[in-house]
Amino acid sequence: MDLAFTPEEQKFREEIRGWVHEHLPADISHKVHNALQLTREDMQRWGKILGKKGWLGHAWPTAFGGPGWSATEKHLFEEECALAGAPRVVPFGPVMVAPVIMAFGNAEQQQRFLPGIASGDVWWSQGYSEPGSGSDLASVKTKAERVGDKYIVNGQKTWTTLGQYGEWIFCLVRTSNEGKPQTGISFLLIDMKSPGVTVRPIILLDGSAEVNEVFFDNVEVPANNLVGEENKGWNYAKYLLAHERTNIADVNRAKRELERLKRIAKAEGVLDDSRFRDEIAKLEVDVIALEMMVLRVLAGEKAGKQTMDIASLLKIRGSEIQQRYSELMMLAAGPFALPLIREAMEAGWQGDSVGHAHCAPLASTYFNMRKTTIYGGSNEVQRNIVSQFVLG
Repeated sequence: MDLAFTPEEQKFREEIRGWVHEHLPADISHKVHNALQLTREDMQRWGKILGKKGWLGHAWPTAFGGPGWSATEKHLFEEECALAGAPRVVPFGPVMVAPVIMAFGNAEQQQRFLPGIASGDVWWSQGYSEPGSGSDLASVKTKAERVGDKYIVNGQKTWTTLGQYGEWIFCLVRTSNEGKPQTGISFLLIDMKSPGVTVRPIILLDGSAEVNEVFFDNVEVPANNLVGEENKGWNYAKYLLAHERTNIADVNRAKRELERLKRIAKAEGVLDDSRFRDEIAKLEVDVIALEMMVLRVLAGEKAGKQTMDIASLLKIRGSEIQQRYSELMMLAAGPFALPLIREAMEAGWQGDSVGHAHCAPLASTYFNMRKTTIYGGSNEVQRNIVSQFVLG
């Protein structure tokens, strides 16, 4: 198995690197490299730059307006963007719902929804989790009742990431209580400006409102917003989750943050501590191993070989690595990791007077990363999936 990149792929990398260097706004790159909070405008500005180039849907086939890149080219594109300090593409539209619409939606839905996703003009949200339905998505209770040519939706979704910005939301809804729980779920696209939709932010420890509750009170949704067949939404949800879990692994961000960890450790003088260097070395080995796992999958795809479905493995290792590098950053910064005054950070002065400005957002990053082993299907559930695949 050859894990090396070909000369053509290396040339492709150089072209991507040059384009990103030319078009990535410097103020956005600065925020990403220093883990400062990105605004909606920041995220959408970069999304629209990619959309104008036709690369927001960089994993899309040419039939739907994508570049038609190989798996290796997609990987190289993502790596160069991450290392340059580009924000992660907000995944709910181009990475998550778009593939479902392509695979299971009808032609009218594809023509209606995909252009707005590809351009970055329309912000999508995800409506999966509920107060009593997290890793056990089969237990969703949000109900959609068919009345003529509409569905009447009632219920609640929670942990809706960046839902305060959402214009459309894709939801798992219950359309039947007969048979197994999985057989009564449908996949519905809902305009968040519809009467009866209420978004309530959930304020986190760092004062931000990254996640939200979304309430549906007799919301009328046209029946033609149903993707695929009624009561078949569980199949579409599993298809989407494979994309989400692979995206969570994000080995390219891990490589960038590993370098940030080294910069913080050097600035704080702990890089001279052999035990701390050992921890960084162990983390770096695991990041390399995660990258090798990704490259093995790419090599298998190039060779036309069937590879094990490793979305769960990537999610487990990637999320644990994210928690480890955020924890090591906290340890490196010591007490300077604790202050968290959002207004001060946004004003650009917190820590400057004592030379520790690079530490200011570390508490926020650490707390935020506690979620990674839970969302997208908890790691305990993912280990069960892996064990079932391997052991039967």
